[in-house]
Amino acid sequence: MRRREFLKYSAATAVAAPFVRAARADAGTYKVGVIGAKTGPLAPGAAITHFPPYQLWAHEVNERGGLKLKDGQRKIQIIEYDDHTAPPEAIKAVERAATVDKVDWIGGVYATGFNLACAPTFAKHGYPQLTQACVTDQGPSIVKKYPGFFMFQSSTTAYAKGAIGVLKKLKDSGQIGNKIAAVNVGDDFGIELANAGRPLFKQAGFDIVYDKSYPLGTQDYTPVVKAASAANPDAFVAWSYPPDTFGLQAAAKVEALKVKAYYCAVGCGFQAFGGIPGSENILGAGGVVDSPEIRDFYKRHKEVTKVDADYWGSPFYYSMLQMLTQSIEAVGTTDRQAIADHFRNRKFKTLVGEVELPGQILDKVYTVGQWQGGFFSAVNGEGFASSSYAPVKLKSSWS
Repeated sequence: MRRREFLKYSAATAVAAPFVRAARADAGTYKVGVIGAKTGPLAPGAAITHFPPYQLWAHEVNERGGLKLKDGQRKIQIIEYDDHTAPPEAIKAVERAATVDKVDWIGGVYATGFNLACAPTFAKHGYPQLTQACVTDQGPSIVKKYPGFFMFQSSTTAYAKGAIGVLKKLKDSGQIGNKIAAVNVGDDFGIELANAGRPLFKQAGFDIVYDKSYPLGTQDYTPVVKAASAANPDAFVAWSYPPDTFGLQAAAKVEALKVKAYYCAVGCGFQAFGGIPGSENILGAGGVVDSPEIRDFYKRHKEVTKVDADYWGSPFYYSMLQMLTQSIEAVGTTDRQAIADHFRNRKFKTLVGEVELPGQILDKVYTVGQWQGGFFSAVNGEGFASSSYAPVKLKSSWS
């Protein structure tokens, strides 16, 4: 699937998914604002990973009668906002949700830089900011500055270490050489990962033979891949967002990029990516461990939202919302600060297992997955038993 085909696919999923927006809500509802890109470069990813888990969550909670509060049950009403892939618009949406629509809860926005940009606005209006699409090493300092900031995610360094750790094992076992071609999308997410990765590659004994950043929204990735190929790398690493993940893979296939390990970041775990010829044995951010429970989640997600859940953010978004449900119902009111207090210093049972947020940052994540036989299997992570990971396989073909 080339980049333009990916955009067509993503537009279709956005149309298929229920769009829930109302100017007024019934008095008996629990209003939740969900802010992300419905237009612009980040819209395809948000249409798959960000909006649908909230829709599934609301559907399932409402099917059982709503959130159980002390004064009775309240059904969830989702109000969706388009930030047009522009941080100033995301900030305006948070302002509108808080002051005009007066929602009970505002979900963390979509994409790392957007969450960081919106943190002061969440804090100003007294809304906790429970994020999932936010991978950054700035977590501890942001939490210190904004005590209502929570990351149901991990750090940039954790993901860089995960990917480089997998490559190091392949190198140390003699399966690949030490030459790396590394590229990154030129926004906060890609820049942080590239900066974290450079010293880690060096420490792991790799030689970076190609290192290039490209703008968010790039249309043609052929020049990037051709230049990387000319450096004769043993492995290719892209700290990428969904459109570039698809575009780089298409260019790599056309150019027959000769590497034994190929890694890309956000979007690699999309089911549409796994269906592309040549995706087998591609490494990427995320992954999950197969189980009847996870299979049932993917089935329910598709039935309710008409969208295929991904193999990274989707199950963690859903687990985050399970934690939110448990906290709201434990508090028994709409008191946002009491709900946020309940996130702290306790464990929660979720789809991805028992989790907690020490320092207000999630304690376990799958950092690397690999497409193997139609499933994006976790091959590395933090906080999970290493015995649960699938063995890593070399990239041998683009067919």
